[in-house]
Amino acid sequence: MKRVGIVCDRRISGDMPVHQANDEYVTAIRDGAGALPLLIPSTDVPLNNAAILASVDGLLFTGSPSNVAPSHYGATARTGTAMDELRDATTLPLLRAAIAAGKPLLAICRGFQELNVALGGSLYQHVHEIPGRLDHREPEDAALEVEYGPAHAIAITEGGVLARLSSLSEAIVNSLHHQGIDRLAPGLAVEAVAPDGQIEAVSLDQAKAFLLGVQWHPEWRFARDPLSCAIFAGFGTSL
Repeated sequence: MKRVGIVCDRRISGDMPVHQANDEYVTAIRDGAGALPLLIPSTDVPLNNAAILASVDGLLFTGSPSNVAPSHYGATARTGTAMDELRDATTLPLLRAAIAAGKPLLAICRGFQELNVALGGSLYQHVHEIPGRLDHREPEDAALEVEYGPAHAIAITEGGVLARLSSLSEAIVNSLHHQGIDRLAPGLAVEAVAPDGQIEAVSLDQAKAFLLGVQWHPEWRFARDPLSCAIFAGFGTSL
């Protein structure tokens, strides 16, 4: 069975640091990609990238309530920007190393933003404050089925990776983010956009292997959604 490394957040539970990845990611890799999920912690001293890459066949960069530290793209953190800088220290170099090594990777939500920053792009810290942009945040105090429910349409780029995987030109996705791509990193190609023009999915023009980043959460109840099934099946096939 192929192995997929799932990058964890580092959070504090009580007074204890913990490494965490939501079960939805684990299930989607096991059942949707048909691979063995292995958790990669974001430790105080980052693990050796070469050792990680030698241990897995692909990588999943997950979503998170935290955000990439704005210092990584030359900005100052705004009020309300929760960060996980130990995760940044793990994911940003690991993304660059994985791309150079030609490892298949899937990047979701925070992972999607990490991909853009790792390759030289920047982020809006509060998308809803940008003129003409929708409010992409999830409803507050809502049940999970509502929080992760359908939120807006995306237009899928004709001939792109996502179109080839899904055979779709449009879809409805969930939306649980307040940050998003501002300056697209060199080499990244737009795979889908929201109705307000916000970039929702990207690929890499010169990728040596499967590489897809999406802003929404395809792992949520993935088996109920054809686009999500296509994403995880395509990732699994590439391993």
